[in-house]
Amino acid sequence: MPSHTDSLERLGLRSPVIQAPMAGGGDTAALVAAVNEAGGLGFVGAAYLTEAQIAERAHDIRSRTALPFGINLFAPTPAPGPAPMMAEAMARVAGFHAELGLPKAEEPTYAGDGFDRQIAAVLDSGAAFYSVTFGLPPAESVTAAKARGMRVLGTATTVAEAVALEQVGVDAVIAQGSEAGGHRGSFIGDPAANLVGTMALVPQVADAVGVPVIASGGIMDGRGIAAALALGATAVQMGTVFLTTGEAGIPEAHKAAILAAREDQTRITRAFSGRPARGILNRFMEVVEDPNAPDAVLPFPLQNALTRPLRTAAGKAERAEFLSLWAGQGLRLAQRRPAGDLVAELLHGTEAVRRGLAG
Repeated sequence: MPSHTDSLERLGLRSPVIQAPMAGGGDTAALVAAVNEAGGLGFVGAAYLTEAQIAERAHDIRSRTALPFGINLFAPTPAPGPAPMMAEAMARVAGFHAELGLPKAEEPTYAGDGFDRQIAAVLDSGAAFYSVTFGLPPAESVTAAKARGMRVLGTATTVAEAVALEQVGVDAVIAQGSEAGGHRGSFIGDPAANLVGTMALVPQVADAVGVPVIASGGIMDGRGIAAALALGATAVQMGTVFLTTGEAGIPEAHKAAILAAREDQTRITRAFSGRPARGILNRFMEVVEDPNAPDAVLPFPLQNALTRPLRTAAGKAERAEFLSLWAGQGLRLAQRRPAGDLVAELLHGTEAVRRGLAG
């Protein structure tokens, strides 16, 4: 069995700390660079960026750090099926638009999948890592990325997904436990059934695949990192803990909500994007997914397009009750601090735990 150091070197990582990609603006160039300079690996969630925006973000990062960084995309998205609840879905957001003084919501339409244009920009970005969520990376993208010397990563929420990713040639599997904040990466079976906890998922994935495993979900400090490594992970991917850093690009209302919430206040919701994601329960989620009314959530990406104007306005107005407050179940451990200080603390804490256990 290769040593942990050998596995890190195999992936081109300097440490086991990876800042998770956070599509929607949380992972600014400043955050990615600060994580890199402190010894971790910074990542950009580029799923909602155009090819020009991907190029611009990559240039900004390269102007701040010469160290490797990664870019994440959503796997190609098929056109959504019929949306019979369109009228009800629009009615559910109408009151919120009125409350914020926004124009009446427009019926969302499918604009097509931009993956081909996005991956072309990723390949030209200078990124050292390319990861995919919500499915398998297309074979041609894996071949093209590896020809550029990039490592390819894929997100799995079950062993079956991890095995499928290994079969298409990924260099590592990100094992995303149910504790993780933000979108669930499920793509085989029912996402509602694929809620396997990180502690249970990581060792099973590690036993099932021959590539390194990156643990994700509920990991917030050195204790969590050391535990993940003990379970067979080579590294960890952490999102929520970075959202309350000074460099994170989310609204202040989102940061404040994370710092004030309890571990039992997050829920899996489809209300904001049409795909299951974990966030802090708020009024928007309660109204849109009213258990006493018919399901009025549109399929992705229609629901995402429908709620985007509201979320954008709510962010500017610092109205947390309308925001997608993505956060994992470890949120009580979040603190305000610079990202560089956080990475240093994570690395120091991990080594302290490992030394204590060895002693």
